Amino acid sequence: MQYTRREFGKLALAGLPAAALLETPLLALQAKPNSKIAGVQIGVITYSYRSMLDQTAEATLKYILDSGLSATELMDGPVENFLGRPATVGRGAGGGGGRAGGAAPAEAPAGPTPYEQLMAGTMPTCTPGEGRAGGGARGGGAPGGRGRGEPSPEALAAAEELRKWRTSVSMDKVKQLRKMFNDAGVTIYAYKSDGMQKNMQTTDAELDYLFNVAAALGATHTTMELPGPGPDGTAMLNRMAQFAEKHKVSIAYHTHAQGSMTVFDEALKMSKWNMSNVDLGHYVAAGSNGGSPLEFLQAHHDRIASFHLKDRTLPEHCSLTVPFGKGDGQIKDILLLMKKNKWTFPATIELESPIPADSDAVKEVKKCVDFVRATLA
Repeated sequence: MQYTRREFGKLALAGLPAAALLETPLLALQAKPNSKIAGVQIGVITYSYRSMLDQTAEATLKYILDSGLSATELMDGPVENFLGRPATVGRGAGGGGGRAGGAAPAEAPAGPTPYEQLMAGTMPTCTPGEGRAGGGARGGGAPGGRGRGEPSPEALAAAEELRKWRTSVSMDKVKQLRKMFNDAGVTIYAYKSDGMQKNMQTTDAELDYLFNVAAALGATHTTMELPGPGPDGTAMLNRMAQFAEKHKVSIAYHTHAQGSMTVFDEALKMSKWNMSNVDLGHYVAAGSNGGSPLEFLQAHHDRIASFHLKDRTLPEHCSLTVPFGKGDGQIKDILLLMKKNKWTFPATIELESPIPADSDAVKEVKKCVDFVRATLA
């Protein structure tokens, strides 16, 4: 069925499902984006679109295209939705991610929040570890240990059903998903599975599933949170490196509040298959321990698979998550350093700053892309 652009808009407003729209030739005729800007590959993690109502793979692809991007770190929500994840198995958050934001304080002092002060043009000050963040940032820490008690029999049964599904699903449909993205001009360079626990109790079959999906998507690496220090963390780093080598897909570790110049040392020394997926925004919010974001890139550029690009403020400025160019994140300097050194690893936009009432996630990611283009012009 053919649609004019005007008809397409009417159908979209009427709530025509994204999958039906994508079956038409219109998307194929749309100009393919190119977000390799002045030699710097810019992508987006699909967690950025978690607030959008439609979390299907088809809708997620449209969000990426409408943001003007040609590369992505794809989350497991849209992928497993596309693969037919069992409907009885729930997720903790929207299909784009599964990572929840930090809760606001029950009571807040009177007056503008630090974020409101910053957006009004005054850089706020805080005593590190105190104050109202007001910037929508997630806390750090490894998954699990949430104080929720033992899982119910129903939860255990659902987890077992999901495990069986994951270890039996065909990779043919994953390849169909990859083709849909690639045909639209979007490369999937990384895959992140937040919905699957990764620890020493995770079965080998589940980890094979994780790396098989990443490989079928065409990703060069899969990302996960950096295990904590100690024997268990060391064992997990070694185990993940073995699976990465087996599947020829790197494992890149992500950081939150634990970010520092040396936090990846153990992982990187252990195996060439262990890589960094540093979040330079969280690195700044944690205090830029050991050096600036620019110094981190200079020291570790040869072991970075991709990194997360967001603007945040230092602890003395309340560790806020803010629009590009408003914080202490040295976004412009990072981009110009990437361009100068011709580094090819992707810079991944991750939208976590508050979304204005008259905007949405797609528009806000597009603003980030526009900022990047203006910087690298």
